[in-house]
Amino acid sequence: MESTKLLALVLIIAGVLALAYGGFTYTKETHEAKVGPVEMKVNEKEHVNIPIWAGVAAVGVGAAILLVPVKNS
Repeated sequence: MESTKLLALVLIIAGVLALAYGGFTYTKETHEAKVGPVEMKVNEKEHVNIPIWAGVAAVGVGAAILLVPVKNS
């Protein structure tokens, strides 16, 4: 039962963050060159958009998990 509450809280927090920020950015290393003592690296920043419906769905599913009573058999 505790794991379902934890899952619900994680979904709610992830959904709220998705709605607040709309996505996330990460850095991808694409090229690297070594010429003697000189090293060169090319890093590209990538942005991933998270749709609004995904954030709303995560919050909704998390809330539903918290609100629906669990039957213990």
